[in-house]
Amino acid sequence: MSGKLAKAKGFKKSKPGTYLSIGTTLFGAVSVVKQAKKARVEQDTLQLVDAVVSAAAIVTGVALLIRELRRLGDDDVLAD
Repeated sequence: MSGKLAKAKGFKKSKPGTYLSIGTTLFGAVSVVKQAKKARVEQDTLQLVDAVVSAAAIVTGVALLIRELRRLGDDDVLAD
């Protein structure tokens, strides 16, 4: 069981795993956009603030993942 767990953790730190994480994070942006549109139509300030904070978290998460991709790329160059 621990071998499978280690393999899964290794995938998360790999380029394909990072790309998958970026994709799922951006997929979450769809619901945030819907939430923001609904909040604007209903003129619900609190819901709009929640959507903005969620969008900021998504942007930050994607930026961290891109930084991780760059680090993985640097490691690949050093390995050659």
